[in-house]
Amino acid sequence: MSSSGNNYDSSNIQVLEWLEPVRKRPWMYIGETNEQWLHHLVWEIVDNSIDEAMAGYAKNIIVTLHSDGSVSVEDDGRWIPVDIHQKTGKSALETVMTVLHAWGKFWGEESGYKVSWWLHGVGASVVNALSTKMQVWVHKDGKIYTQVYHIWIPDAQVAETGEKTQKHGTVVRFWPDATMFTTVIFNFETIRTRLRQQAYLTKGIMLTLHDEFTDEHFRFFFEWGIQSYVHHLNRWAEVIGDTIFYVDKNLDDIQVEIALQYKKDDYSERIISFVNNVTTTDGGTHMAGFQTALTRTINKYAREQEILKEKDTNLESSDVLEGLCAVVSVKVPEPRFSSQTKEKLVNPETKWVVDKVFSEKLYEYLQENPRIAKAMIEKSLLAARARAAARNARDTIIRKWALEGMTLPGKLADCSSKDPSKSELYIVEGDSAGGSAKQWRDREIQAILPLKGKILNTEQARIDKVYANGEIKNLIIAMGTSIGDSFDMSRLRYHRIIIMTDADVDGAHIRTLLLTFFFRYFRPLIDNGHIYIAQPPLYRLQKWKQVWYTYSDEEKIAILQEYGVTTEGVQRYKGLWEMNPEQLWETTMDPSVRKMYRVTIEDAEKADETFRMLMGEDVPPRKRFIQSRAKQVSNLDI
Repeated sequence: MSSSGNNYDSSNIQVLEWLEPVRKRPWMYIGETNEQWLHHLVWEIVDNSIDEAMAGYAKNIIVTLHSDGSVSVEDDGRWIPVDIHQKTGKSALETVMTVLHAWGKFWGEESGYKVSWWLHGVGASVVNALSTKMQVWVHKDGKIYTQVYHIWIPDAQVAETGEKTQKHGTVVRFWPDATMFTTVIFNFETIRTRLRQQAYLTKGIMLTLHDEFTDEHFRFFFEWGIQSYVHHLNRWAEVIGDTIFYVDKNLDDIQVEIALQYKKDDYSERIISFVNNVTTTDGGTHMAGFQTALTRTINKYAREQEILKEKDTNLESSDVLEGLCAVVSVKVPEPRFSSQTKEKLVNPETKWVVDKVFSEKLYEYLQENPRIAKAMIEKSLLAARARAAARNARDTIIRKWALEGMTLPGKLADCSSKDPSKSELYIVEGDSAGGSAKQWRDREIQAILPLKGKILNTEQARIDKVYANGEIKNLIIAMGTSIGDSFDMSRLRYHRIIIMTDADVDGAHIRTLLLTFFFRYFRPLIDNGHIYIAQPPLYRLQKWKQVWYTYSDEEKIAILQEYGVTTEGVQRYKGLWEMNPEQLWETTMDPSVRKMYRVTIEDAEKADETFRMLMGEDVPPRKRFIQSRAKQVSNLDI
């Protein structure tokens, strides 16, 4: 029999390395030790269960957030072997849980794993090493076997519990070590989002999440897999055609699965790619094959149907991508990546396979759906015209920059430092506040760029309109990186770009417009931690000659009670303009006392969806979002 039957034992386990280095250098195995990477402990255990599902052995995975802070993952796949491993002299279960890289994904052809996650290649053992306690239960042949570990050291040998079971599979429960992480509190929404995504990618499996704190249950099951994913992503959009393109085919042991649909009035593409169910944020050879096939096939069909005339130039990749929503998922037996975090696939053969599979099926789809095909091509032609206009506008910016010898905007009060790592740019709402900031700043390192009114909503504008906007043009020139194809991170003039707006509704709107702009056109600045939000005080409290600045209602109440400040000594700041230059400096700009938030993106897909919902043209999702959160707004100035 294969490894799914009686021959599935400890001989399948390959041993590579023991666990001592993990606790000494955890960042080498999971990255940083903050909340984001705490969740990687969950992913590592869930990944192994997903592997069982991808191999065809598991149908159900249950994740439970327990009230004592632990997490358990249960599957109905194959059990972990419990017999003695020849090399280690320990049970296979103990070997898997206490030795690096000793998981089934390395078992070779007899394992039944033609593909696997390969996320970090460290699996349950690293989770064990970073947990104060872990317990595993193996359901096998009507019996239950268990072993308990404390900081990866087993308490005793694997033993039967004496209970009978009708189940098969594994349950892993772990308690993360608070000394190894900045927090050990798991985020329910983060885990729910990840499990939903995995249910889309592994069609036909049931993923269940249970939170003992709130007694919430969520079950995810998508019979149509990534087709359901595209439908979910486009649920509020007006789409082209009533069908979703789909292909699922194996060629040369590489499984190619693609679903796509165009949106009518959306100017940006939304393509999410995966290799063996792992998100590849930087794409790679599978995405190169996808884009090449998409561009070539649409041009071929457009020429044959004479939608593109002989005198017309071919559509470019950016043209056919505009408004596209797609999920590209490939399963590769031996994936190779450009980095340990698996963000970019480099297998050259994958490009050819994806190109061939996708182009053949897409051409067939276009021929069978001429009305949809024509609408897709017409949208791409509009994008081509906008691209030409945008190129002219961008070239104007670059020519102006070159001809004027890197002349900076007249509104910019630059700093004297030429060291970007020490320099910071304050983007300030309004000329009045901008003037105050210019008067009282550290001229060595702090540059000030005032903005007049609200900038363009870049979520609803074509790229040519973005380039033509005066305020955005000033911002692009001030930062120094250029934009689009000519973007160059090494030319960034300030390593801290700080958004400073009023603490009212208009200020929040301007801040959101700026964040939308950075997210859509300068995403690397966010990814590299260069974007910040200044936190001006909400209140100024005074009693005699003593002054306090508070940043929340709670702080204000505490000062009122502790020092007996009367309400007549309380000033509510609605705008930066209400502060004189010295007050603006000592509350919001002085590096020794100021409060700032660094903008980060923990979940790019969720962030993308939020920006589209808040800033896009579709009203229903935005209305629902506002209605569902209206009660959370306790202090609103209108």
